[in-house]
Order: sequence, then structure tokens, then C-alpha cells
Amino acid sequence: MNSDSNNKTPVVLAFSGGLDTSYCVLDLSAQGYDVHTVFVDTGGLSAEEVDWIEERALSLGAVKHHLVDASQLIWDEFVIPLVWSHARMLGEYPLLCSDRYLIVRLSLELCDELGTRHFAHGCTGMGNDQMRFDQTVRSLGDYEIHAPVRDLQKEPGNIRDIEIDILKNAGVSIPEKTGKYSINENLLGVTISGSEIDEFDAPDAETWQLSRPRAEWPESPLRLAITFEKGEAVAINGEPIAGPEIVQKLNAGFGRYGVGRHIYTGDVTIGLKGRIVFECPGIDALLLAHQALEDCVNTRFQNQFRHQVSQRWAELVYGGFFYEPNKQDLEAYLASSQAFVTGTVTLETTGGSLHAVAVDSDFIVQDPGAVYAQSCNWSPAEAEGFIKLTGQSSTTAMRVRNKQ
Repeated sequence: MNSDSNNKTPVVLAFSGGLDTSYCVLDLSAQGYDVHTVFVDTGGLSAEEVDWIEERALSLGAVKHHLVDASQLIWDEFVIPLVWSHARMLGEYPLLCSDRYLIVRLSLELCDELGTRHFAHGCTGMGNDQMRFDQTVRSLGDYEIHAPVRDLQKEPGNIRDIEIDILKNAGVSIPEKTGKYSINENLLGVTISGSEIDEFDAPDAETWQLSRPRAEWPESPLRLAITFEKGEAVAINGEPIAGPEIVQKLNAGFGRYGVGRHIYTGDVTIGLKGRIVFECPGIDALLLAHQALEDCVNTRFQNQFRHQVSQRWAELVYGGFFYEPNKQDLEAYLASSQAFVTGTVTLETTGGSLHAVAVDSDFIVQDPGAVYAQSCNWSPAEAEGFIKLTGQSSTTAMRVRNKQ
């Protein structure tokens, strides 16, 4: 194993610049490791914020900071199958946490480059992220996992308060919002927890990030047309755009109208209730547009089966099993189901809600001679016979039971 000239062992820390990973730098350095921080940029932050993260890491004592761009990877490996599946945990949360899996994988690649088997993260012992990080590490190789914040929980008390005290005593400044909330931003959107959110109270006004409150909505409606080719969004208003930029454009456009804000309570794997505010105007728009198109071009059985695939895919991704073979099996089916999901969907909002107002595709499953509520190309006798035979079992059952 390689090490620096001072013979200290390198450790790679997945670093965000927040409270937890800031504490990790201090703790790992105190343990005698050479801390290599890595920020895996999965989108959502400005260049200034990314620069601040590097400055933060070095000021805390990291021997080197590494920056890896993963915005295209998160589109290819997460957004595309998410949209295909329409997966939402408990029917609501679209798994915005899933950049964690790419963060771990790319961090482990840095471990290999540095010749170390030591990887660290800032997860607590209370949430699902520890499962996502640890299970991914174990799925991808043989590494030693360091979790300083989880280890700190051996001490009684509020973990955030303990971290804040340690950092302040070390002379480390703490941004006000970082101290109050745990904020995670990426290409997919924003999740916020902590303070009154965890206590099931109404979130404060400062928790509004991508989605703007009612007083700030523009007066004129917004219409955008999203074009899909085989299930993948490729253009907005006819202009070809790369995937990550599509999400960014939709986040900005629909976020101005208050679209995409949610409050979600989920079941943490280890047995707690976790409550967050999350905002994802772009993901909401993509999921709505794709479903409007897919419902038109795929068969009834394909669209029904999608719900079963969606639930399992969501459970695997939410629970930490991003590299589970069953997930790969599901995605093979999903890819097959997208063969004719090509067309353009127009979305419209006047604020708050979002609607798919028009669908255009060469593959809409519609016979020109049979238009719903307008015309049909079968006879009344055929319709009556179909109804009779389709309901025969129920009719017979009720007649038999009513005789008793």
C-alpha cells in the first residue's frame, strides 16, 4: 500500500463540506490518517460553491482535495432508469438520495489510485445513507469503512450539537444554515432535514430552495415541450440538450412556479421515521411527461406491469441495493419496454401544479376508427357480448350466493 513520505496511511473521505464531513476531517486527521477528501460533483451546486468545498476541506486539514464530475453518470445510471420505472418510494419520494451510490463508487476508484483500502463517510447511525454507503462498499470490493460520525454516537446527546461543539472548539466556523439543517443538493434536486422538520412541525420559510413560494410565482403560464427517444429525454422545445442540462433547465423553469416541493415521511431501514422536505421540479416534470407518453404508446399489460417493476426497483434503490443483480434484471426489462416510447409531451403550469396537456407520437395505440367517447368500429351486439362474457364469473357467483 502506498503512503505519503510521512508514512501516514491515506484515507479517502467522501466530502460535501457540511457539518458531518467537516467533523470527519478533524477526527480522521487526529487518528493519524492522511485525509484525501473527494467531492463527487453530481450537479446542483454553483462553481463558487464547489470552490468553497475545496477551500473548506483544505482549511480543515485535508492533505489533498479531489474533484470528480459525475453529472452525466447520474443521468445515465440513475435518471434514465428512474424515469423508465416511474419509481417513487411509498408513491412519493423519487429517490433523490441515489447519487450516494456513484459517490461511493468513484471514491473507491480514488482509493485504488492512491493504493489504499481505507474509505470514510459522514453518515450517522440513524439514517438510510449508512446502509447505502456501507452496502455499496461491500458490493464493490474489500475496503475498510470508517464512519467517524457514527462512532461519535457512542457518546450520549444530540449528535449535531456534539459535532458543532467540537468544531467550534477547534476554531472551525459553521455556516448558520449548515448548523440548523442537513441539506443535500445534487442534479436531482434538494433534500432538507433537521430542526423543526425532524420534529414534525411546519418547515420554516428558509427551507424553500428550488421551488419558489406562491408570492413569487410569475403571472403568465409556462409551457415546455419535452421530446423522448426510446424513453430518454433528448430535447426541450425542439432543441437537443444533454440530459443533465435538461434537468437543470426544468428545475429552473418549473421551480419558479412552485412546482416540485414535497414533505415526505419514510421508514428508515433500521426502524425510525425519517421526515424531509424535498424539491425536484425537473424530476417531477420528467416523470409526468414520460408517463403521459408511455401510457399512450405501450399496451395495457405493459403499463400495468410497470407498477410492479417500479415498486421493486424503488425498494432496492432506496434500501441500499443499487448493485443488486435483481436491479439489473429489472432494468433489462425496462429498457425493452421503451422501444416505442418516442414522441413529444407538452407540460403546462400556472403555478404549483403541473399538467401534461398534449402528447404527440407516431406510436399512440389508437385505431382511427375507434376513438374514446366518440366512435367505434364494433357493433352493439359485440359490445354486449363482451360485457356479458367478461363479467360471467362475477354474475354467476352473485346469483349462487344470493340463493343461500
